Amino acid sequence: MSGNGQADSSSLKDLILLIAQMLVDDPQQVQVNEIRGDQTSVLELRVAKQDLGKVIGKDGRTARAMRTILTAASTKIRKRALLEIIE
Repeated sequence: MSGNGQADSSSLKDLILLIAQMLVDDPQQVQVNEIRGDQTSVLELRVAKQDLGKVIGKDGRTARAMRTILTAASTKIRKRALLEIIE
């Protein structure tokens, strides 16, 4: 079962990567690093400095929307996932 969980967990990483690449001007600079724990995974999102505002959005709305999507997707695999946007 854990092999399946890893595949699902990496799909969360791919989901955030895809969303971020669609938002930014420089998709080649988008990186997502996953730090796995037993029950929680932390996804660290890095983008080019000039694209930081695009993934955060006005009043943090875009970042909040990405976190909401991540929470919904992670609920499906019964694992908690957090999104950290690294400056």
